[in-house]
Amino acid sequence: LAPGAGTCYQQAKQVLHAAVPDRLQGRERETGILRQFLQEHVLGRRPGSLYVSGAPGTGKTACLSRVLLDCKDKLAGSKTVVLNCMALGSPQSVFPALAQHLGLPVATGRERVRSLEKHLTAQGPMVLLVLDELDQLESKGQDVLYTLFEWPQLPSSRLVLVGLANALDLTDRSLARLRAHPAGSPQLLHFPPYTKEQLTHILQERLGQVAGDPVMDSAALQFCARKVSAVSGDARKALDVCRRAVEVVELEVRGQTLLKPLPGGES
Repeated sequence: LAPGAGTCYQQAKQVLHAAVPDRLQGRERETGILRQFLQEHVLGRRPGSLYVSGAPGTGKTACLSRVLLDCKDKLAGSKTVVLNCMALGSPQSVFPALAQHLGLPVATGRERVRSLEKHLTAQGPMVLLVLDELDQLESKGQDVLYTLFEWPQLPSSRLVLVGLANALDLTDRSLARLRAHPAGSPQLLHFPPYTKEQLTHILQERLGQVAGDPVMDSAALQFCARKVSAVSGDARKALDVCRRAVEVVELEVRGQTLLKPLPGGES
């Protein structure tokens, strides 16, 4: 790390936050597939489902958020609902949460699912439902997941479903019944862990936004990328490690500045 003006550390810490960047390094293929899926199904008015898997920090949510932002104008004619299933009290809570977003009166029990089904098969714009942390909806008998993934298969359905989860085998484990209807099984998209090279590029691109001399030495970035890729390939972890390193040096530099003798021998 280079000692320097305090502001460069502030900037470095800012760019190392796990915000959604304009372009996702090393995820061009996945971004293309997500775009294509939305194009075909939401804009092409063809109901369907997509299951996105990958370990934490491999860019699933970031990629989808980026694509949704980029396609905002195109998707304006349809209704987009994004739910994080981690925030729901129970798997069944997904139904009232969705009803609320769609502006439907809150019903209870069987009526709740029935009124949603009726709404999603009636005339109207396409509904894009994004469920992040989908594995939180696993339940006894998997009735919640089955109901959701069967909705796009209903006659005259206007639902496009995108589910994101860490587990690669959620569909094999929990949704085996859907495979009995080949048309009913969701399209699959897997995000592999980031490689050492991809992590190095991500860190370089982020830190390249800081003006002046490089804040972190290239060898240090590669060392961080190598260690993180060996353990998890989690980009958030790599960003965190570098941010902590910047904080440590910032504190040291601040300490040294305070201890420097003032010019002219003043105490």
